[in-house]
Amino acid sequence: MAELLISNEEFLKYGVHIGTKYKTKDMAEYIYMTKPNGLSVMNIPKINEKILLAANMLSEFSPSEILFVSRRENGWKSVTTASKILGAKYIIGRYSPGLLTNASLENYTEAKIIFAVDPWPDANIIKDAQKIGIPVIAMCDTNNLTKNVDLVIPGNNKGKKSIGLVLYLLTKLYLQKKGVVKSDSDFKHDVEEFAGE
Repeated sequence: MAELLISNEEFLKYGVHIGTKYKTKDMAEYIYMTKPNGLSVMNIPKINEKILLAANMLSEFSPSEILFVSRRENGWKSVTTASKILGAKYIIGRYSPGLLTNASLENYTEAKIIFAVDPWPDANIIKDAQKIGIPVIAMCDTNNLTKNVDLVIPGNNKGKKSIGLVLYLLTKLYLQKKGVVKSDSDFKHDVEEFAGE
């Protein structure tokens, strides 16, 4: 397992590891334990490992080829913040059918990779991406199905702070891998910009 990107305590503070009471078979490998109250707890080293893999995958693309999406409002701030810092595209709220596949639409959007906050509400854009061969990275909670997701980042995709932490780490790692940011101290943004109210 890779060294943790941030301390275990920080991962815990942002609640990235807290799952739901519902568990799918798809997410079983990421579940560390189930609490007495029925909530699942995800494995922090696996979350960390998948964030690293996602950053590597994203860094193969230029910012203009990346599309961040979140239908649910809990991901809007994180998605817009990451997109603006990177110069990537984003869609928040409802996804218009054909936006990725129909070049004659006024709001047609080209992308070569997609990051989705939650594959359940973001299912329509993920289906369209699959039709045209665009890889999808998605944050997946314990209740998610992972069909059509190329790279799963296990994590709490219901909480603004949790989503914010994952997108903060991905943004920083992407810029480091591209050579824009040389060290952590050169990255002039903090988690609250992504995760705050």
